[in-house]
Formats: sequence, C-alpha cells, structure tokens
Amino acid sequence: MRTPPGVTLPLAVLLYALNGNAEPPPQQAAPPPADLPPGVSPALWKLAVPTSAAPTPEKVVLGEKLFNDKRLSVDDSTSCSTCHDEKFGFTDGKPVSEGVKGQKVTRNSPTILNAMFNASQFWDGRAATLEDQAKLPILNPREMGQPNAEAVVAKVKAIPEYQAEFRKVFNRDVNYDDLAAAIGAFERTLYSGNARFDRFIHGDSKAFSDAERRGWALFNGKGRCNTCHAGNVVNPLFSDQKFHNIGIAAHKQDFVKLAREGLRVVRTGDEKQIDELALQTNFSELGRFLVTKQENEVGAFKTPTLRNIGITGPYMHDGSLTTLWDVMDHYNKGGVANPYLDGGMQRLGLTENEIDDLVAFLFTLTDEKFASQNTKRLAEQRARKNQRPERETAVAMGKKGNLGDLAPNPDLNVKNPADVGVYGTEVSVKPAPAKKP
Repeated sequence: MRTPPGVTLPLAVLLYALNGNAEPPPQQAAPPPADLPPGVSPALWKLAVPTSAAPTPEKVVLGEKLFNDKRLSVDDSTSCSTCHDEKFGFTDGKPVSEGVKGQKVTRNSPTILNAMFNASQFWDGRAATLEDQAKLPILNPREMGQPNAEAVVAKVKAIPEYQAEFRKVFNRDVNYDDLAAAIGAFERTLYSGNARFDRFIHGDSKAFSDAERRGWALFNGKGRCNTCHAGNVVNPLFSDQKFHNIGIAAHKQDFVKLAREGLRVVRTGDEKQIDELALQTNFSELGRFLVTKQENEVGAFKTPTLRNIGITGPYMHDGSLTTLWDVMDHYNKGGVANPYLDGGMQRLGLTENEIDDLVAFLFTLTDEKFASQNTKRLAEQRARKNQRPERETAVAMGKKGNLGDLAPNPDLNVKNPADVGVYGTEVSVKPAPAKKP
C-alpha cells in the first residue's frame, strides 16, 4: 500500500512530537534501503535515521563484531548478544537478564528488533538513542561490569584487529563514542516487518485463520488492545511509545512508600545512578519515575512493541508473565489496583474462547524469518494454557470487585475492524472463502 500524497510531512511532525519536541529535527535523513519489508515505511526510516547515523557496510560489520564480542565485558564472559540473542528474537528468553559472574538484573531484556524506531530506549526511556543505550550495559556492574569508558577503550585498543578496523571505519583511534556508533549502526539493520499480519492487512485474506481474524477484531474492539498498541504508518511497532502503570509491579511493592523513598534518593539527570537503580535495586519498580520524578509516572513502563511478540517472552518489564495467555489474564481482570494505575485499565470480560483468539492473532505479528521459532513458542505456550496464575475469571466477568463497564463487543455483521487498514483507509480484505465440509 502506498502512503497517501501529502501525508509524509505531517507524519514527520507527529513522530518527532513523540520525543517531546516541538519541531522536526534539522538533520538530513539517510536514504532508506531498497528492501524494506511491508511493515516498515520508507517515511518512518527517514525520520529515524539521520545521515550521520546511517549504517554503512563497514560500520555495520564492525558493529556486529563488537555486539557479539565478550571481550567488551570486564571478565570476557558477556556480550551484547548474551541478552539479545537472535534465536530468541534478540532477547534472552529469561525473565530477567544475567550478566557477569551470573549476576541477575531486575528487568527483562527487551527485543532490539525495530529498536531503531523507538522514541526512547529501555523500559523506562532513560536513553534517547541507540548509541546512548549501547554504552550503559557495558558499564553496569551487573551486566558487563566495566568500571568506566576509559577502561573499555583501553581494552579494545589493545586488540590489534580493532585498532585497524576503527582506523578503517572512523579514520582515528578507538574511542567510546565511535564504539557505540558502530553498535548502533548494526542495530539499525535489525528492522522487522514481514509478518503474516502484513500480508493480511495488505489484502491477502488467506493469510489469517478464522481464529486470527476474530482475534484482530477483538484487538480493536472488546479487548481494547489498540488503545496502547495500535498499528499504523506512524507507529508500525504496535506501541504508543508512552509509559503506563498497568499494575505489574503492584504485586510486590508499596508504591506510595517506595516513591517517597525514591524522591530522597534519585538525582535527576544522573544517568549512571538511574541506570544502576533501575537494574540493581527495588527502586527499579518505580519505572519512568526514576527518570522524570513525576508522581504520575510511578510504576510506569514503556508500552513494548508487539512485533515478534510470540517469540520474545517472558513478558512485562520484570518477565513475570510466562505466556501470552498470562498477559491476557492480567488485562482481562483490569490489572492490579494501585494508586498510580493507568486510567485506561478496566476489566475486559473476555471469555476463554476470546482469549484464545486474541493470542492466536498476536502470534501473527512474528516476522516470517522467525516462523519456525514462532511455531515452537506457540506450542510451548499452549502446553501451559492450564497453568494460569493470573486468571481471575470472577473479576474479569464482573462477579467480583468493581472495575467498571465493559468495552463494546464488536458486531462483525456491522463492521469488522479487520476491514480497516493500518493506514486508516478501507482496504480490499475480502472474506476468506467458505471451507468445504
């Protein structure tokens, strides 16, 4: 589908506004690759990649090598790919990540597929760019453990092959900014937007099963998933890139007490302190509050992308939900009550069949290059379907508690949301042919 004429500039303004800025960036955009998948628009690429950060072939080769090199860690045990492994959709498949000496952090490793399009990086948005993000884990005591940037540069400089490669790519000696720039360039090649969903939304009605089609309708209707996970040309990530308290951390924290203590501890703008608090202490559960010190962001975390969600579990900032059935159970009961719960959270009243349909739809968002992993993860999650610690059917159905009215159940005979394209215009998605008995 082509972007309608005249849409590009307003989209540029809108996307840039997601970064909290009033005007578009002045930098010249890099030309998009010729092989972008259907779920990644060239307009979005231009907005996300200025010429100065363009992933040239030489820079990407160096960046990929650094990304996979455990020698960047203090004891040669951990690389970026330790927590962002391709076979897990560039996550690590664990509830929370593990760094040097087997130390665990307090947050789940998010996928870096399509991270180039994020308005900010990390669950709490504490880094603005891929380059800023690449620097912090190398210096965190529990991740890669290097004491400071100077130690990293000295270690890399002592490796002859890197001396030559940095000279070749940057025409100067190794420095920390160039190291991060190379890793960022490699990560800008990790875009993903060739899922069955993309075929369906571009008119291939056979790309979805009946269950997946019903799940897409529920996603945009009764399930209310599109409130924060809408997909469109501005944001094909299925994320509003905003921060919400959905009650995950309320299982284990007194938010009011923790926020009061946090106010005394957090130093606004101290990047190193915020990084360590986020990954090493109970203050981690304060989420976006650590960055902004705004009370309405206590316990708020960034809406994650749903692209490749089937293969990037466990889910949520702390990896506490094992399957997408668990995720749906959490939302179905309206989250976990706490003083800072997002106002959009309410019970959904989804039946078991509707939850199954929604999960079926979510597995259509995985890129075709990960199709075999997607099939495997779906089988693993389905096998756990009867182990549902978050399921509270009485609350979800309004027989217990008081979590508001239900969203309307879409009447597919009147209007099927599946017939509306991601670009907000009608598309030629026709009903799948009736199955022969």
